[in-house]
Amino acid sequence: MPPSPARISPPPAITVESPARLHLGFIDPNGSLGRAFGSVGLAIDAHGTRITARQAPAARRHPIIEGTTTDAQRERIEQHLKQLQAALGKGPVIDIEVQETPRAHTGLGSGTQLALALGTAFARVRGQEATTAEIARILSRGARSGIGIHGFDHGGLIVDGGRDARNTSRTTLPPLIARQPFPDAWRILLIDDTSREGLHGDEEKRSLASLAPFPATLAAHLSHLVLMRILPAVAESDFDTFADAICDLQQTIGEYFAPAQGGVFASPGVARALEAVAAEQKAGIGQTSWGPVGFAFVASAQDAERALAAAQRASQGAPLAFTVAAGRNRGATWRAADRRHRGADAA
Repeated sequence: MPPSPARISPPPAITVESPARLHLGFIDPNGSLGRAFGSVGLAIDAHGTRITARQAPAARRHPIIEGTTTDAQRERIEQHLKQLQAALGKGPVIDIEVQETPRAHTGLGSGTQLALALGTAFARVRGQEATTAEIARILSRGARSGIGIHGFDHGGLIVDGGRDARNTSRTTLPPLIARQPFPDAWRILLIDDTSREGLHGDEEKRSLASLAPFPATLAAHLSHLVLMRILPAVAESDFDTFADAICDLQQTIGEYFAPAQGGVFASPGVARALEAVAAEQKAGIGQTSWGPVGFAFVASAQDAERALAAAQRASQGAPLAFTVAAGRNRGATWRAADRRHRGADAA
C-alpha cells in the first residue's frame, strides 16, 4: 500500500540543494562475513544538485520539466515523477526546474542526488512528509552503497554497513555506522576526464559479476584501515595518516576493480595528473566510484593551489577539468522558492 505521509503546510514552490559525494571505496564487495559491500564516502561542497519544484495551475494535467541537460536526464525525471505519484497518492501536478547537476556517470553520485532532491521537493511542495530512506526506496536508489543517501541527510565523512548478503530484496538502506565531521582546512582537488564516463547501468552489473571473489584477507585489511586509521585520523585532524590510509584503501580496491575498468584508474590522463600531485606533496589520491573523476586530498587551501598547478602541468593536453572542493558537513537544504510559471501559465 502507498505510504500515508504526514501533512505539512507547503509553500507553492521549494528549492532543494544537495551535495555531491565521493565514494572512497567498498570495504567487502564479496560479503565474506555476511554483509556485502559496505562503503566509505564524503559529502563535498562542489558539483552539487539544485532543483525547484512548483505546484502547477490546477487546470494542467501534465508537469513541465525545465533545465535538463540531456534526454536521459529528462526521461529519468519523468520516470521518477510517475513513481512518486504512484507511491504518495493523488495530488497537484508538480513542475520541475533543474538548476544545477554534476556531469552524469563521473563518480559524484549524480543519479542518487537528483532522485533524492526531486523526491524531497515533490513531497514537500505537496505538503507531505517523506523520509530520505522512503524516497530512496520509492526511486530504487542505494542498491549497493548508502553513502549518497546518508550524505544527503547528514554530510560529512560517512561509513555504511553494507547489506545483509542473504537479503536479495534490497529494500533496506545500508545502515549508517559512522559519521565524522570533515576537517574544515583540508581540501580536495577533483580531476574529471571529460571525454569519458564511468561504468553504469547494465555494463556496471556485468562488470561486477565478472570479477573474482574479493579475498577475505583484503576485506579484513580494509576494515582495519577504516576503523583504526581513517576514522581516527579525521577525528583528530591527522592529515598524514588519513592521506596514507586513503592511498592504501584506493590502491587495494582499485587493483580489484582494474580488470573491469582497464586499470586502477579509469582514465590514464587523470592517473598521470594525480601521480604528479603525489610526487610533489603529501596527498591522498584515488578515484571516486567508477570514475573517471579522481581526487587528491591535501592539507590546506595553499596545498590545493600547488596540487592544481602540478596536475595542470601534467595534463599534457588531455581533456581534464579541475575543481578544488572542501568537505561538506551538512546534508541537503531546502527553502521556499518564488512561484512562477512560463509561457501559457504566466500570470
